[in-house]
Amino acid sequence: MPQNKKYPVTLDIDYSDKSDRLTAFFRLILVIPILIILGLLLDNTVGPEYGEYVSERTYGIGLIFIPTLLMILFRQKYPKWWYNFNVELTKFSMRVCSYVFLLRDEYPSTDEEQTVHINIPYPNVKKDLVSWMPLVKWFLAIPHVIVLCFLWIGAIIAVILAWFAILFTGTHPKVIHDYIVGVMRWSLRVEAYAIILTTDEYPPFSLS
Repeated sequence: MPQNKKYPVTLDIDYSDKSDRLTAFFRLILVIPILIILGLLLDNTVGPEYGEYVSERTYGIGLIFIPTLLMILFRQKYPKWWYNFNVELTKFSMRVCSYVFLLRDEYPSTDEEQTVHINIPYPNVKKDLVSWMPLVKWFLAIPHVIVLCFLWIGAIIAVILAWFAILFTGTHPKVIHDYIVGVMRWSLRVEAYAIILTTDEYPPFSLS
């Protein structure tokens, strides 16, 4: 699926016509260690009674959205180290997602790009961003959230179909791969717009 080069946030995941049946079969078990690491970075704690993850602060509002909003609103600044942390955490999350969704067989790295390519440009706040926009972006993004809810339902079904296809053929169907990557790409653009706040350009309603 071709990239939309005009939008400042891009995501692409290299396609492989061969997938490992064994690691795909046990994927939900193999991913547990890296999910624990990601969960700790996203500020989750383990519930004392059932061992379930219980969020102390949501990823978007607690860790990224509110501090960034305040900096842009009152200081018209987006500290570079802050941006680097937000972007690197986002990239790490996407690598984990690509592994969980069977898009790649490489175990997710905590720091290397691997085959998940993401570009989120660093903004010049005074030139590229309107200081009051973060106050309304969450509202403007609601249509995207509604559409993405349905797209992610389709993506979950697509992952299940891909799992069976890999087990029987050893191949991840290209059309399913492109659809899942497209949904992830759409979600990333909305995240960059409404949560990470690196761009004021409204995300397109597009998988490409």
